[in-house]
Formats: sequence, C-alpha cells, structure tokens
Amino acid sequence: MNTQKIARRSLVDSAIDQLRATVESGEWPVGERIPNESRLSELLGVGRNTVREAVRVLVHAGLLETLQGDGTYVRARLDPAETMRRIERSALRDQLEMRITLEAEAARLAALRRDQDDLDELRAALAARAAAGDDIDERIAQDERFHVAIAEASHNHALMAMYAYFRSAVSATIERTERDADLPEPSHADHEYLLATIIMGDAEAAFRVARTMLMPALDALSEAM
Repeated sequence: MNTQKIARRSLVDSAIDQLRATVESGEWPVGERIPNESRLSELLGVGRNTVREAVRVLVHAGLLETLQGDGTYVRARLDPAETMRRIERSALRDQLEMRITLEAEAARLAALRRDQDDLDELRAALAARAAAGDDIDERIAQDERFHVAIAEASHNHALMAMYAYFRSAVSATIERTERDADLPEPSHADHEYLLATIIMGDAEAAFRVARTMLMPALDALSEAM
C-alpha cells in the first residue's frame, strides 16, 4: 500500500473541505478574488501543490473560477456536487429511519411467532451470508434474504406487504452501508445476535437489537448533514 498517496489525498481532501466551508460561510462572497496560492498555503497549513489541486477540484465543481493572469474568484456559494451528495445522504438517512422502524417491529413479532420453517430459512440465509466472504454482491444478496426472512417470520401480512413495497429502498441501504466505508455496516456477529434473540423468543431483545444494528450508520449520516 502506498501510504504516501493516502496521506497526500487526505491533505487535499482537508484543503477542499476548508476552502468549501470558507466559501459557504460567506467569508469569501461570490465575485471576490480569493487569496493567492502562497497565502492559502499559509492559511491552510499545507503545501502549494496541495492548494493548487484543491482549487482545481473546486473550479471543476463550479464553486471557483480561475481567470488566467488575474486570479481565482468565487463563482458560487454552494458546491453543486456537494449539495447533491448531501441530498443523497439525507434521502439515505430517511430510508434508514424507515428501515429501522420496519425491521425492529418485524424482529419483535418474529421472536413471538416464528415457526421451524422460519428458523431454518433464517439460519440458511445467515450461513450463506457468512459463506459469501469477500464477495460483496453475494453478501448483500444474502443479507437482504435474511431480513426478508425476518419480515416473513413476523406472520403479519400487512407488515410483510409493506416491507416488500419498500424492498428496493431496503436493498439500497444494505448496499450503501456495505460499500461506503464512511457508513458502519452491522457485523456478522450482530446478525447472529439478532437471530439468537429470535430463536430464544425474546421479543424485546429482538426489537432492541434490530434497532441498535443500524443506529451507527444513521448517526454517521446525521453527522454528515
């Protein structure tokens, strides 16, 4: 692993975040020329090459504009790309909140009403999830299978229908938490613990565990807003 490149990327990302925040705060109004590379290097505590790369990214995003021989000016107060990312994260947060509500109640009812067929399917889905290993697509598919099995084990047809209706959104949250390093994904041990509470018929524990599993990802999204 090239740790030098990782450190370099982190410096650029940090510089981008600081520049973006300064523009968004209004400290540098639209139309104003920002400090030159040398001054920015001092303000940000990074090298001029890092500043140059960060400015280039924000120019490409439409936040800044560089005029040859004149300097760099603020073109817009909000970074359109960053705004879109925030909207996407907000939508994902809403989906996670919905998923937590559905899955917590499904787990509670499953602990009360599951039969042997339900338990067999839950065990099979969880075993397949573990066997998927680093095959992320297969792990996502088996993760979804496990949570669908919990909904079906609730034997509440209204809840099952609602879960099926929102299944694409549920799948999206599973994929995002699996693929996005910034969003904590529930561990396999968390899934095993949830299954154990359902097997034991402990409805309140199942409800609590199902909610707790997704809260770190929800907290991360809230902090990012």
